[in-house]
Amino acid sequence: MTIAIEPRSRYLSVAGHEIHVTEWGDRAAPPVVMWHGLARVGRDFDVLARALAPMYRIICPDTIGRGLSSWSAKPDEDYTIHTYCAHAIEIMDQLGIGKARWVGTSMGGIIGMALAGSEAGAARIERLVINDVGPELVAEAVDRIKAYVTMVPEFPTIERFEAFLRVAYAPFGKLTDSEWRNLAETSVRRRDSGTFSAHYDPAVMRVFAETAGAMDMWELYDNIRCPTLVLRGETSDLLAPLVAEAMTKRGPKALLISVDGCGHAPMLNTADQIAVLKGFLA
Repeated sequence: MTIAIEPRSRYLSVAGHEIHVTEWGDRAAPPVVMWHGLARVGRDFDVLARALAPMYRIICPDTIGRGLSSWSAKPDEDYTIHTYCAHAIEIMDQLGIGKARWVGTSMGGIIGMALAGSEAGAARIERLVINDVGPELVAEAVDRIKAYVTMVPEFPTIERFEAFLRVAYAPFGKLTDSEWRNLAETSVRRRDSGTFSAHYDPAVMRVFAETAGAMDMWELYDNIRCPTLVLRGETSDLLAPLVAEAMTKRGPKALLISVDGCGHAPMLNTADQIAVLKGFLA
């Protein structure tokens, strides 16, 4: 008999913020932290988490300023990789997690690299999956991302919001209709006017726009010692092929896998993508 596996929603107090976490699986199982991308939420991992929950305890936070987590009154201080790393360690501490496997998409992959390559975080990450991001970013792709995240369009209906997501996130790859609907419903908020928009603080994107162009994480990447897997969308414009290849020769000498039919960034929702992660995380 197959037992249905459902997510558990909980809230943690972290450095004065309320952080929402979606948790899956047995709390006694080996932990896997899954961290989402810049303008996304922890529920993006629903399909992957449900697939891995029979084997692992899955932790999917909403970063501050996104989803059901609180917004910051000090965005220039709080909406930074340094702060996100500190929050990740505190979340793990509060949940009684000493070490975890880490799966990070885009920004979540940057946080994973920053943790695994730092003195404070290296002992906490035992396996690292970096999903379509690297120690340096393609400037044109950063500009593309700035163009759609620094504007927060409003939509009269959920269906119109979902249609927008289907265009903006077409590079995610193949999603079913139900997966697109879940993506919309878990990352939308109703505005005071009654319209709908993406569920993030616009200040998050302002800080990103002001700081993203200067990112260089090679020094941290070179410090990573845990087994590392890099996934690159076949047509990704953010993770350049030469950067991805260099990641296999420097630092942890990562295993590199190209994900067919995806750009930035693979959704980690198809049977073949899930099989790759199952094999690596084990």
